Amino acid sequence: MQKVLIANRGEIAVRIIRACHDLGIATVAVYSEADSEAMHVHIADEAICIGEPPSTKSYLKIPNLIAACEITHADAVHPGYGFLSENANFASICESCGLNFIGPPSSAIAALGDKAQAKATAKSVKCPVIPGSDGIVSDVEGGLKEARKFGFPIFIKAVAGGGGKGIRIAYSEEDFVKKFMAARAEAEVSFNNPDVYLEKMIVNPRHVEVQVMGDKHGNYVYLGERDCTIQRRRQKLIEEAPSPKIDESMRKKMGECAVNIVRAAGYYSVGTVEFLLDEEGNFYFMEVNTRIQVEHTVTEELTGIDLLQYQLRIARGEKLNLKQKDIEFKGHVFEFRINAENPAQNFAPSPGLLEHYIPPGGPHVRIDSACYGGYRIPPNYDSMIAKLIVKGRTREEAIRHSKRALREFHIAGVHTTIPFHQYMLEDRRFLSNDYTISYIDNLLAEGCNFTR
Repeated sequence: MQKVLIANRGEIAVRIIRACHDLGIATVAVYSEADSEAMHVHIADEAICIGEPPSTKSYLKIPNLIAACEITHADAVHPGYGFLSENANFASICESCGLNFIGPPSSAIAALGDKAQAKATAKSVKCPVIPGSDGIVSDVEGGLKEARKFGFPIFIKAVAGGGGKGIRIAYSEEDFVKKFMAARAEAEVSFNNPDVYLEKMIVNPRHVEVQVMGDKHGNYVYLGERDCTIQRRRQKLIEEAPSPKIDESMRKKMGECAVNIVRAAGYYSVGTVEFLLDEEGNFYFMEVNTRIQVEHTVTEELTGIDLLQYQLRIARGEKLNLKQKDIEFKGHVFEFRINAENPAQNFAPSPGLLEHYIPPGGPHVRIDSACYGGYRIPPNYDSMIAKLIVKGRTREEAIRHSKRALREFHIAGVHTTIPFHQYMLEDRRFLSNDYTISYIDNLLAEGCNFTR
């Protein structure tokens, strides 16, 4: 691997470029016309425009990406997260073109990207799974028959779903017909695949995910869990590790389940296995994210392991030089997503010019960002400005450090989620670890605007 083309943008493109440079690998940034002044364009060794601002005409345009590899003589592609990162067809095309796809093989992406097949894989290694249908449910009558077996409320989920799309909740048989048709229609539009399956709805769950890593030689480790329960409409806002809901015994069980699932799928690279915790403390497999995640930084700070560097080393065939006994978890870490959104207006997008951008610093603080003062956040893509990662010896100390860092974070020109995070760090239920995955949506429904 001599030269890596980063098929992405924003802070993850910057993060990948830095990891490549640390390993002495040359980089190629791709960019749309809207991103000509983006930071990843400036810090890469080379940069090439791949299309117009809409992602369908640039970052999602596979022929343009392959052509960029040919023009720049890149021999590897890193997809980052989002866009084409979990697209098995893109990975397969890279493989067929002789490009090193920095991620799992296309066969594993396809197997684990199909939610029904992923669930079957989890069951095959005796990992607890959420009660639900055995595979795809193709018609309403069959769906109702399945639903009666495990009772309402029920999730109707797109097989090819992701990012919270293609999901409906049916609370009764009468409700099921309408929600079933709506879920299939959204799945067809969003994923070009109308297939859905059913799952029993776990009431008041916590969302916990396990970071795994495996090489091409059959070696695997898990690197602990991240609690991602603070979400809005299934979009994560705050992540922390270790989870306040997990003890050492459950950590080991979940980690071993996660490793067994990816091993059974022939997976290598980094990846994340997501679980739900119910009110009784039971965990259930939910899905596998076959890519690096936004919140990988939490695990990096908790373990001291550079996940991006390991991802690159695995892609070029190196063996993991880590054993499970080598993995240590030190302290407590939070990640706060600083987005260009207005929490007081139901998190309405707020793209525009960053008139001032002064990030915090000092001990225990890390910033991952692709922004700078004078940069204009385009309306075409996600609204992330930065990821603020803060560490402490305990959860309480990490919260104190986080308050200090958020107070120092000065951004002008756009609205941000900083007030939301400051609100949460004073919220009684957050501080006492008494919340579930629906907590933020419930606060919004009650009219909370996250100001004090």
